[in-house]
Formats: sequence, structure tokens, C-alpha cells
Amino acid sequence: MISIITPSYNVARFISETIESVQKQTYQEWEMLIVDDCSKDDTVEIVEEYARQDERIKLIQLDANVGAAEARNIALRQAIGPYIAFLDSDDLWYPDKLTKQMDFIRKHDYAFTYTDYECISEDASKILYTVRAPFSIDYSAYLKNTTIGTLTVLINRDKTGLFEMPAIRSSHDMALWLDLMRRGYNAYGLPEVLGQYRQVEGSNTASKWRAAKDVWKVYRDTEKLNVVSSAWNFVHYAVNAALKRTK
Repeated sequence: MISIITPSYNVARFISETIESVQKQTYQEWEMLIVDDCSKDDTVEIVEEYARQDERIKLIQLDANVGAAEARNIALRQAIGPYIAFLDSDDLWYPDKLTKQMDFIRKHDYAFTYTDYECISEDASKILYTVRAPFSIDYSAYLKNTTIGTLTVLINRDKTGLFEMPAIRSSHDMALWLDLMRRGYNAYGLPEVLGQYRQVEGSNTASKWRAAKDVWKVYRDTEKLNVVSSAWNFVHYAVNAALKRTK
């Protein structure tokens, strides 16, 4: 069983495509936990209809807005699968994503894996660039190159034990990967494009300035790096981020 963790907030435009990309998976042993963080549009109604037709889709409605990190943690606490995958409510998977990644993680007995992915325009009409997965990445390397796309991650909790996203508003996924790596679980990349990240106008990751500020805050506030170490890693991060967007 793979438990797919999906926070949602005002994504009525995209959530159907996201859910259907999961339903089209060639690997069918999954549950999809969609945690709605008080959407003001028709997101809940759309998810409810899919959940009525497919018992593997589970809607969790929150009474108060808690942010993406806590929404993911609520899903993680209810997830029954030993394998955890993450898919945000506007992103997409290719149909063989789970099959190929499960083969990869089992064959090599890995705990933490990720894959290549494409960044696409908001209307999904254009591929903006492709992010390639290094063979492996450890704590020190990841500080300098935040190359892991959350939509590509697959983790075996039987190996890592239970985990949650740190309680920060942005870059909590980055902070979690660093926590797992610090505990000795390096990440291993499957060099194949298996998902698409949608670059939505106004999002933190769409803004280079906001994304850079979030990374700096993780260095200083979460990882407790000194200014010199933070600056050293940040220079490498900035170069790698620029290279990633030109591919």
C-alpha cells in the first residue's frame, strides 16, 4: 500500500487532473488522503464526488486553516501505507510513476527515493524545464542543491520510522528531507521523468525571491547553521537553482 499525501486549498481548477493522474496509475495499491485546508471555492465538492466513486480517495476537511505543513501531517497521521508519496493538488504524475518507483525502491532496498520531473506552465500547455535526479544526495549536498521535487518523493516508513513535516509555513518539505538525511537516510534518484510540477502564478516556488528567502530561513532557523555556513551553501543553492531553470 502506498499512501499519497495531498493538501488542497482553492484548487478547483486543477484538482480533477491531479486525482485522475493517480487513478490512471498502473500500480493500483494506493490510498489518496486529500486534506482540504478550508477552501473557499468548489474544491471540496469536486473531491467529494471522486471520493464517492472511488473508496481509495479520502477527503479530510479541516475546520481552520493550518497551512500546508500541518495539512500534510494530518494526512501522515492517518496514512495506513508503509510507503508514503507526496502529490500536491495541482501537480501530475505519469501513469507508470508508482510502478517504476516501487520497483526501484524495492530492488535496491532504499528508504528514500525521488525522480526526474518536468516544470510545466499553469495551463499545462508548455514544458518550461526538466529537473534531473542525481544518482544520490546526502545532507551536505542537499544544502547546496535543493533538487528534490516533492511530487517525486517515495519513502518507506518501515525503514525510516514515522516522520512529520516541520511546523514552518514554507519549505517544510526541504526541512523534512534534511531531517531524514541527517538521520542517515540519503536520497536516491531514479533518472526518469515521472511527474509534472505546475508553476502557478503567485506561488512561493514561482517567485525566485520568496523561494530564496525560504531556503535562507531553513538554513538559519531550522538547521541552525551559522551565517558563514549559510552563505556558503546559499551561493551554491543559487547557482544550482539558476542552472535548473535554464535546462
